[in-house]
Amino acid sequence: MNKDSPIGVFDSGIGGLTVLHQILQSLPHENTVYLGDTARSPYGTKSVETVLRYSFENSRFLVEKGVKVVVVACNTSSAVALGPLKDKLSIPVIGVIEPGVRRAIQSTKTKRVGIIGTEATIQSGAYTRALKAVDPAIEVYSRSCPLFVPLVEEGWTDNEVVDMTVNAYLGSLKQSGIDTLILGCTHYPLLKKAIRKFMGSGVRLVDSAEETAKEVESILKKEAIAKKTGKAVHSFFVTDAPDRFIKVGRRFLGEKVESAVRIER
Repeated sequence: MNKDSPIGVFDSGIGGLTVLHQILQSLPHENTVYLGDTARSPYGTKSVETVLRYSFENSRFLVEKGVKVVVVACNTSSAVALGPLKDKLSIPVIGVIEPGVRRAIQSTKTKRVGIIGTEATIQSGAYTRALKAVDPAIEVYSRSCPLFVPLVEEGWTDNEVVDMTVNAYLGSLKQSGIDTLILGCTHYPLLKKAIRKFMGSGVRLVDSAEETAKEVESILKKEAIAKKTGKAVHSFFVTDAPDRFIKVGRRFLGEKVESAVRIER
């Protein structure tokens, strides 16, 4: 592990590219390796045992690529597997839940925080536990929004269908009096405009991708392994449908997604 070693990022599919995008914004010289487990996506409906197994397999792949840090850019994996991965791996492991929670705690004035995510992320209670661990007085309001992911992957982020779906899912949260809303799925930042329009200016949206990138930057500086100069090299691997990954991935990351290599699982 050295400064030139890449940052490893894995997700159940494509949504983790929002995390990678923020990492590249903060750390433009860093080399990266991204693994999207597109053959087995989504993780949000899988059992805990299955998500654990997939997460260990993904991490092992990244470690074999010589990464210096593993970023679990999947809320479901972060909720279920982050602790076991930290125990198992000898390099830093960063999830997307704790950074978002810290920002939400700093942001809320009313101590009423909303969380939206996949069914598995919400049912895991990981965000609620993390929030309550910091401040037991926090009131948590959560909602699973399963249709948000297919909307984003279809490229529908700002139209009448999106507005109707946001209204249907977030109506109760809007009435709850929250002043902070955690976007607890890596796809959801692409719906920020529609969510912000519906929730209003009085609700702060917490993008876990942004906060996770800050955490990565902090750890690399602390460990003195940040790459501060030179051209960055980005590699993309998927477990299925590389052509679709490239097509949809460009909605997240632009032309940086030039190609993707399919690996066997």
